[in-house]
Amino acid sequence: MRTTAELEERLARPSAGLVDDLAELDGDIMILGAGGKLGPSLVRLALNTTGRDRRVIAVSRFSEPGLAQALQEDGATVVPADVADEQQLRDLPDAPNVVFLVGAKFGTQGREHATWFTNAYLPGRVADRFRDSRIAALSTGNVYPLVPVTSGGCTESTPVGPVGEYAMSCLGRERVLSHFSETYGTRLSLIRLNYAVELRYGVLVDLAQKVLAGEPIDLATGQVNVVWQGYANEVVLRSLLLAGTPPYVLNLTGPELVSVRQAAQDLGAALGKEPVFTGEEAPTALLSNAGLCHRLFGYPEITPAELIEHTARWVAGGGPLLGKPTKFERRDGRF
Repeated sequence: MRTTAELEERLARPSAGLVDDLAELDGDIMILGAGGKLGPSLVRLALNTTGRDRRVIAVSRFSEPGLAQALQEDGATVVPADVADEQQLRDLPDAPNVVFLVGAKFGTQGREHATWFTNAYLPGRVADRFRDSRIAALSTGNVYPLVPVTSGGCTESTPVGPVGEYAMSCLGRERVLSHFSETYGTRLSLIRLNYAVELRYGVLVDLAQKVLAGEPIDLATGQVNVVWQGYANEVVLRSLLLAGTPPYVLNLTGPELVSVRQAAQDLGAALGKEPVFTGEEAPTALLSNAGLCHRLFGYPEITPAELIEHTARWVAGGGPLLGKPTKFERRDGRF
């Protein structure tokens, strides 16, 4: 993966399992939030999996120039719309399968009202509009508390304990969506993801940039989960088959516990730069156990070690970046 085209192709390469699963779904697939970080590659993955047997409907405001046209040329049915606008939401075409990716994370501090609107109120409007559809909704592992790094991470049965307004609003999203699922029988899956990575953004890109710039890396959050974005896309689509009432809750991340110190050192070795560290590893971190996901869908095809190698080469070569740091090191929930 040395070019954007090669990266996009790898992100949108379907597995045999995904092809088999989506063959069991009837009708079109609508992706709400198709213009965000995950959206374009998820749309292309759906297109490559379903062929032209059904529509893949990509809905977004499409603020990135040229993206809507590119997805249309790839075969998607593109619908420019702001789902926060009630009339535009009502005017969307019906679809039996809906993937809901819309959410707000950064800029929470000082704009808590807008964060709650996007993350908690808007999902209810979407669930009401598509109450007769299957819905796979992206959530986050941030709904869990910080746990000891020796715990193995939070499972789906771990009591939630969100830290900060962003995480609380994401739990609000889950609660509101669950209300509509219970009230109307809407089939729903809730996917608690952390942290997806590819070569243009993610925890490893954040670390690689700091290593290159000689910026200190805070070790307080000393352990993280990461998962290849292509695998995350696949699980989100396959989770449509898991959707039910009550909602099916699934953690989505990689099987490994990644040491921030070691990842930075490995990146530094590949980049020819010695990383600079500050602080010491705390005994707790935001960690998820995705054992259920791996039993259902297998392991990610690309390991953290391979991702570190690819990321170092990409960043060193000046590959394009999205400029959206994860802020994974924040322990107070303020993003």
